[in-house]
Amino acid sequence: MSYSVSLPARGLGTAWRDAARRAISHRIPPEQIDWSGKTGLFAAAPLPEADGAHQARVPEAFVKLAGSVLWHSAPERLALLYQALWRLDRREGQPVSQADPLGRRLHLMAKAVGRDIHKMHAFVRFREVPQQGNPRRRFAAWFEPEHHTLEPGSSFFARRFADMDWMIATPGLTAQFESGTLSFHESEARPDLPEDASEALWATYFANIFNPARIKLNAMRSEMPKKYWKNLPETRLIPGMLQDAEARVARMQAAGASTPRPGAAAISTRYRAAMPVAEGLPETLEAAARSAEQCQRCRLCETASQTVWGEGKADAALMLVGEQPGDHEDLAGRPFIGPAGLLLRDSLHQAGLAPGQLWLTNAVKHFKFIPRGRQRLHQTPQSGEIAACRWWLGLELAFVRPRLTLALGASAAFALTGDASPISARRGGIETGLHGGPVLITWHPAHLLRLPEPTDQAKALQELQADLLQAGRDSGLLT
Repeated sequence: MSYSVSLPARGLGTAWRDAARRAISHRIPPEQIDWSGKTGLFAAAPLPEADGAHQARVPEAFVKLAGSVLWHSAPERLALLYQALWRLDRREGQPVSQADPLGRRLHLMAKAVGRDIHKMHAFVRFREVPQQGNPRRRFAAWFEPEHHTLEPGSSFFARRFADMDWMIATPGLTAQFESGTLSFHESEARPDLPEDASEALWATYFANIFNPARIKLNAMRSEMPKKYWKNLPETRLIPGMLQDAEARVARMQAAGASTPRPGAAAISTRYRAAMPVAEGLPETLEAAARSAEQCQRCRLCETASQTVWGEGKADAALMLVGEQPGDHEDLAGRPFIGPAGLLLRDSLHQAGLAPGQLWLTNAVKHFKFIPRGRQRLHQTPQSGEIAACRWWLGLELAFVRPRLTLALGASAAFALTGDASPISARRGGIETGLHGGPVLITWHPAHLLRLPEPTDQAKALQELQADLLQAGRDSGLLT
């Protein structure tokens, strides 16, 4: 016995689920159902009027997949879905898996439906329709989807344009949104939509954001296929803008910024030199500084403006090691000149120590940051980046040969001692560094700036100044 199922264009999803549930409840095989609703030479019976005794159980993955495939334009999609349902009920393989030929075909259909809904959301262009006596503005649009995606895609417009009335007409169905209620009706002829001022405004905006220097025609056609062009007001401008593209690029280049941002020269200089690797072991502190300018020991060199080498007295009795350069240091190429550096220099002055007597440097020589708009926010270097930069810190220690090294903060303490434990219990103590010399551990001045409570800031500042005094005495700079 054969059955014929005729389903409506509106409410197709609910109608198919009800019909498929009834058919499977009577265990009707797929080959006995014609889902096209057509009548041939031999009469086919409609489905039974009541559900049968059998209750099918299907996974959520099938429900979700069917919810997309239903809207595909292929006539066989309903029969394919019922085949998958039949096999799931009889436990014949995995028809919703992409490893299964049927499942693969259904997933491709669902993907095409998803793309079509995305195109509708992107390419529907409303025109305002004048209406007398109605306080709500009214808009209308004509769209030609590849699949039956008006129903599943219209909820997006209902949410986004809930304060106005609108209509989207397609060759098969029309969506109507009036006073907050969404309904669907069979389409008649294509509506004659009037031009409105918003189209001219949109075309002006599109023309001004059009960047001819970044035109990739194949990519543009892939994202905005030509079948949609006839209903998009902005596409009328594209041929003319493409024709003028070379001239516009030349005008853009002529109007480009003449002054590069700070640090750009340092980056371009290093990359023009192809970032050569330093050869051999530097024999002097000055040679080490030149070699560090071409450092590629970690990836921080790819984004920082330049290497920030240490500065001060080349045979200083006291070396101060911070974490890494900050934004100010990265642009200027000098250590400790930002807010934290100014606090450190003021504390050194309070302790009676002059920066010119010391060697000031960082455990990491490149600025690590996260871009946020026009700002570059500090990011703590990872242990691997600190370890990679120990080469340069070791050279500084070997050439300067300080009597005492002062570690400012946890990153510096880890770089100098190899111990990554918290410094709250280590502050003020002296440990043996990896280079064999004494290391006094204290707070980094940036830590003080981040403390929210003034009392905590005052206490930490007092401890930092006490450690600076101790470092001055232990290195012989203070009596």
